[in-house]
Amino acid sequence: MTGMSGSGKSGALNVLEDNGYYCIDNIPPQLIPKFAEIARDVAATGSAAMNKIAIVTDIRGGALFSDIKNSIDFLKDSGIDTKIMFLDAADDVIIRRYKETRRRHPLESGGTIETAINRERGILNDIREYADFYIDTSELNVAGLKETVNALLLKNPTESMTVKVTSFGFKYGISVEADVVFDVRCLPNPFYIPELKHKTGLDESVRDYVMKSDNSYKLLDKLTDLIKFMLPLYLKEGKSSLIIAFGCTGGKHRSVTFAELLSKFIIDEGYHCMTVHRDIERK
Repeated sequence: MTGMSGSGKSGALNVLEDNGYYCIDNIPPQLIPKFAEIARDVAATGSAAMNKIAIVTDIRGGALFSDIKNSIDFLKDSGIDTKIMFLDAADDVIIRRYKETRRRHPLESGGTIETAINRERGILNDIREYADFYIDTSELNVAGLKETVNALLLKNPTESMTVKVTSFGFKYGISVEADVVFDVRCLPNPFYIPELKHKTGLDESVRDYVMKSDNSYKLLDKLTDLIKFMLPLYLKEGKSSLIIAFGCTGGKHRSVTFAELLSKFIIDEGYHCMTVHRDIERK
């Protein structure tokens, strides 16, 4: 990844990191081949830690940056799947961003920022033509940048967000980490059935009891319809993690049942989803 200073490379790198990339910022191009060798040695051990790598190299490297094309050619000649992402923005947008952050342009040494931007454009002109992906961030906010990067690199944009569905018991306190909380204490409670009292929503008998009510199925249907509507909206907003919590009295029966059922639905919709039952082991 390279491009104009102030174009949003750090934000784009954060998006890649959220998607499992091993990320490095501001590395001189001459070190990229050496790092590629290290990554290959790590991969040879069977580790997947460096299967996906994102590197930012730009004008901050000074004179060293002139070697960038040679480094990229080395990666491609070595059989490494290599893509170049170039980020850009309009001059007035870059100037405004620097004024807002009160930082200096890397090439602004005694002159004006306008002069520094023009000089940088001249240096980057060749590598811009060499790029596989070009992103103009002039009118993109953080969420828009994330959506754009995901659309370019991910086979399935839903991979950019992880959903965690949790269950909890209100008697032990509400889930404070949750983005969305549903209270399912309105449903039949297996706690009062002697043969189900000491089981959990992970047991089929408990799940059957909870879902034998028409109201349970109606509630699940309405919730899945709501979640199906909400998930793409969260994605569009650039959310990388969403936590949905179900609460019942003790966190062992009804909330566990609904957390399991909703998790399955979310996975079937193509999203990454994990399930956590906070209070299921409590006595």
